[in-house]
Order: sequence, then C-alpha cells, then structure tokens
Amino acid sequence: MTTLEPDCARCVGLCCVALPFRPSSGFSFAKDAGEPCRHLDAAYRCSIHATLRESGMGGCVSYECFGAGQQVSQVVYAGRSWRDCADGGAEMFSVFSVVQRLHEMLVLLDQAGVLAPGPEVSQLRRRVEARTSGDPAFILDTDLDRLAALVGELLRGVSRSVRGDGPSYAGHDLVGQDLRATDLARADLRSALLVAADLRETVLDRTDLLGADLRDADLSGADLSTALFVTQPQLNAAHGDAATVLPPGLRRPHSWPAAG
Repeated sequence: MTTLEPDCARCVGLCCVALPFRPSSGFSFAKDAGEPCRHLDAAYRCSIHATLRESGMGGCVSYECFGAGQQVSQVVYAGRSWRDCADGGAEMFSVFSVVQRLHEMLVLLDQAGVLAPGPEVSQLRRRVEARTSGDPAFILDTDLDRLAALVGELLRGVSRSVRGDGPSYAGHDLVGQDLRATDLARADLRSALLVAADLRETVLDRTDLLGADLRDADLSGADLSTALFVTQPQLNAAHGDAATVLPPGLRRPHSWPAAG
C-alpha cells in the first residue's frame, strides 16, 4: 500500500524545488516553480530545517506532501534526481504535483473508510491509488478534477451520515473570532476561514473541518479526537499544546509546546 506519511530522507527535495512561493507571512523571499530553494543543500536537505519558523519560512513547516515526495523519487523515477534530467526536472515536478493531490485524496478516503466502511469508499480509493504509480505520462494523464469531484461527493455523504443535522458554517468568515462559547459539535466548518480563531478547549465532536483554514487558530486544549477530515497541514499551521487531543493517525506538530 502507498505510504502517505512524508519520508524526506527518501526524497530528492522535490517540494523545495517544484513549488513556487512569494514573500508573505509564510515565506521570507520569492522563488519560482522549478527553482531550487536557496536553503536546499547538495544532499537534498534543508540547511535551516531546525530554524524554519525563526527564519520566516513557516510556510515550509505547514506544508505536507503526504508521502508524494518519496513515491515520485523512489517508485516513479526509481531513485533518479531532477538534477540528472535533461529537462531540469520539469516533468518530475509536474508528476509530483499530481501525486501530491492524489495522496491527499487517499488520506481523506482513509478517514472516510474508518467512518463509513464499505465498497464505495474502497473502490474509489483503489481507483485513486492506481494513478500514483506507473510511467510519468500515465500519471500526468490523470483527470484530477474528475477524481476530486468524486472524492468530494463521497466525503460529503459520509459527513452528513456522521454529523446528522448539525449547524453549518461552511465557507463562513470566522477570522479572529472567539468561538469558545459556540457549540461546534457536529457542525459543518468546511472551507471556513478560521484564521487566528480562538478555539481553546472547544470540543470539535464530529465537526467537519475539511478544507477549513486553521492558520494561527488556537487549538490549545481543544478536543479534535472525533473531528472529521482534518489533515496534517491544518494542524501544522495552527497553534496547540500538549493538552490538544488529535484525531487518530495525525502527528503533533514539533512547534507546539511539549508537556511541561
């Protein structure tokens, strides 16, 4: 089965080259797609990995490839590097972009399979996973929009079956709001803007957080153990502490304070 957790030691720094970024709260300088980050060393490692946030590169901390890096590096390209490619890695970077999206779909489908096991979820998962290997042309021919639509519709159905008639804040602008007194159990917060929202000690019981923007949201002491469709980048971008309860399978970000 495809591994969906990043293993940077088995990658050739694809995210550090393939992705563009611009100066913002997450990056301290600009870089074009296909241009190696100035901090990428000869061994495909980040030379400032231990001090990314302090160096103004918090966007790198939040980013997650869902294991696409090693899948492309080791499986699709059999250990070859973009540095050895005649096109400078352009094809490899495009493949990486596709596989990253497919792996994110797989992460969400795995969550759906736990919540509502059945043939529909497993069949769609096999269909998505089948596009993550093979030759580059096969992967690049993937109809991502079609697969994303199918996955999205399935996840909506699972969410409705689990949440019932919970309140909907889908797509709402909740930036900076104090939500500690708001009952968010079974709520639909899909694609809600929760940037810098105060969610301390809230109980997000069966709360759908698919695509919610949790940048700088305070999750200290919050219980997300049964929250729906939370992904690692959302947690990486938020603030939490040792008392924050995470959904199964997700990692506590290194930037969060440890138990004192």
